[in-house]
Amino acid sequence: MASLREKIKEQFDRLDLEYGTDPEIFLRYEKPYELLIATILSAQCTDKRVNEVTKELFVHYPTLESFANCDLEELQEDIKTCGLYRSKAANIKAAAAALISEHNGEVPSDIDLLTTLPGVGRKTANVVRTHVFNIPSIVVDTHVKRVSGRLGWTSLKEPKDIEFDLMKKVREDHWCLINQDLIKLGRTLCHARNPRCDDCFMNTLCPWAAKGKKASAGSGGRP
Repeated sequence: MASLREKIKEQFDRLDLEYGTDPEIFLRYEKPYELLIATILSAQCTDKRVNEVTKELFVHYPTLESFANCDLEELQEDIKTCGLYRSKAANIKAAAAALISEHNGEVPSDIDLLTTLPGVGRKTANVVRTHVFNIPSIVVDTHVKRVSGRLGWTSLKEPKDIEFDLMKKVREDHWCLINQDLIKLGRTLCHARNPRCDDCFMNTLCPWAAKGKKASAGSGGRP
């Protein structure tokens, strides 16, 4: 019987065929701190909306100093459509100030240093580490949490626990691909509600889909 690591490798082989193996980022940015800010804005907000906001935001605030010295109420208004705008604006302003005062205006690569910045948790830190510094990292968002569970990769529920669990099971050269692959799969097929298992290219390798088929055959319903 194949081990879990072997099963995950087989699943990733199929994901690689479907999505490729070049890491990509859904948030638009040019400077490292811009990705940090965009990721802060992405909490409970779509990447599409964030990109619409940052297109003008990074023109209006062209430097790290301009964010650190901005009028907080004005920044709140500028990012209002991203939701949670009061806390996000306060964190962006404070994080910019901290980068200037504590890191000479540079975004650090160390996860412990990154997570000391206001508004920066492990998800945001790992996005930056993956795409700015090319450091193998696993980003756990709602799609990764849901789809990795359905694929049988983990039974854990907390994002940090899932991150460390997947680090033990997925080979390191695919850590950076987990987030983009499972986001794509989650957005297009593996929806939280009414997943399109019958249309999914992963269904023959997915224990959750197989379980659903058995349940449907026996009772007409999905577990």
